[in-house]
Amino acid sequence: MKPRIYIPGDSGALALGADKVAKAITSELSARGLVAEIVRNGSRGMFWLEPLVEVQTTTGRVAYGPVKAKDVASLFDAGFLTGGAHAKSLGTTEDLPFLKAQTRLTFARCGLTDPLSLEDYRAHGGLRGLERAVAMAPAEIVKTVTESGLRGRGGAGFPTGIKWNTVLNAVADRKYIVCNADEGDSATFADRMIMEGDPFVLIEGMAIAGIATGATKGFVYIRSEYPHAVRAMEKAIVIARSYGMLGPAVLGSPNAFDMEVRVGAGAYVCGEETSLLNSLEGKRGVVRAKPPLPAIQGLFGKPTVINNVISLASVPVILDKGAEHYKNFGMGRSRGTIPIQIAGNVKHGGLFEAAFGMTLGEIVDGIGGGTATGRPVKAVQVGGPLGAYFPRALFDTPFDYEAFAAKDGLIGHAGITVFDDTADMLKQARFAMEFCAIESCGKCTPCRIGSTRGVETIDRISAGIEPEKNLALVTDLCNTMKFGSLCALGGFTPYPVMSAIKHFGEDFAPKPVREAAE
Repeated sequence: MKPRIYIPGDSGALALGADKVAKAITSELSARGLVAEIVRNGSRGMFWLEPLVEVQTTTGRVAYGPVKAKDVASLFDAGFLTGGAHAKSLGTTEDLPFLKAQTRLTFARCGLTDPLSLEDYRAHGGLRGLERAVAMAPAEIVKTVTESGLRGRGGAGFPTGIKWNTVLNAVADRKYIVCNADEGDSATFADRMIMEGDPFVLIEGMAIAGIATGATKGFVYIRSEYPHAVRAMEKAIVIARSYGMLGPAVLGSPNAFDMEVRVGAGAYVCGEETSLLNSLEGKRGVVRAKPPLPAIQGLFGKPTVINNVISLASVPVILDKGAEHYKNFGMGRSRGTIPIQIAGNVKHGGLFEAAFGMTLGEIVDGIGGGTATGRPVKAVQVGGPLGAYFPRALFDTPFDYEAFAAKDGLIGHAGITVFDDTADMLKQARFAMEFCAIESCGKCTPCRIGSTRGVETIDRISAGIEPEKNLALVTDLCNTMKFGSLCALGGFTPYPVMSAIKHFGEDFAPKPVREAAE
């Protein structure tokens, strides 16, 4: 049996030298007269160990990492093609604590298979959900998704089944499925990992959504900063179409569904669904007023399902294993699993898929291993640049939509950024306002003007100019932005600002007072 070597083609691994490692392994095989199959798989999500090279052995896959090109010769000397011991040896991949502690439903194949092999996809449980869907009535599919408790993984947490049911019942000559892959939040990379590491699961999820709602056309809107994801999705769509997974008769059924990739131009606000629709239509990415809702009047004025990548990629396992199986994971109204993305100043940064319910402290300290610097954790921002900053006092908060909302926080796209005790939270609050000012589409006054005034006011606080008066002004600005903005960009910017003020008030004291305290 020819040895099989897995080297990630994931862009996170590429940034850490995976291509150089692949080239070195290919050269070493040639120089030693050895033959092996090299598979460029997706990442397993343990980025502190990337590039993570795996070798298929008789006892399972053995991992080595992080591997550099200069390590390759010594790996061969140690007999790594048969799982030989080496300083970079990590043991059997599936036994690594970070992986073993996870509940991988959506990411079950990511890092395990060849991303562009449909045969590999099928061999690891792929297509079973779509095969069941083509034999079901649309309303039955929608009911299954509704009963699973799946909620939007893009940030809002809106029940997916309700959105699908609205589009199913809408009367129109054309309906659309739009996948929002404009993953722009800091510390988020789950969408990218799926598209690069398991693209067929997204295609399958979109095809199921089309059959369920009567939509015959789908678009994946990917941010321009993700060229590897764009290429992977485009190649996977061609393969899926040639197999009959897409086209006029999906898997030989009477259902038609096809899809294509569209690339955004780098505007953060196009992650908001109505701005995204405008961009897809070739217009400027500006927020639309709601109503009408996109489910009634969306892309080109037609009923449209807009779901995030992870929402759609979670659908195949629900159709395959049933609503109850998926619903059995989680807590409260937060059902199923959530791919938590851990980043920032953290020892073990990566993707950890688990059922809802773990506490923030368990994630940061237990899974993430604390800060990379070894200094105390000061703050954790959950939910991207618009998420609240949580202090250690709130680390007992369970990862649950309602639990976070009760503490004035957001789960969002489940990105976690860790900060140590050197972070200046006044500067972080300023960054939130500045980010909003730069990324605002400019349509509504609270967002466009409020964020600009917010930067100016925080600068006055930093300079020690009437701090109490200006803190009150920032609070008033945040209130106006929260309730007056048309979309979440202006509406959620107050979360990081007000949480920084509430939990880290000492960082907003006048400079002489802060310096004296230090």
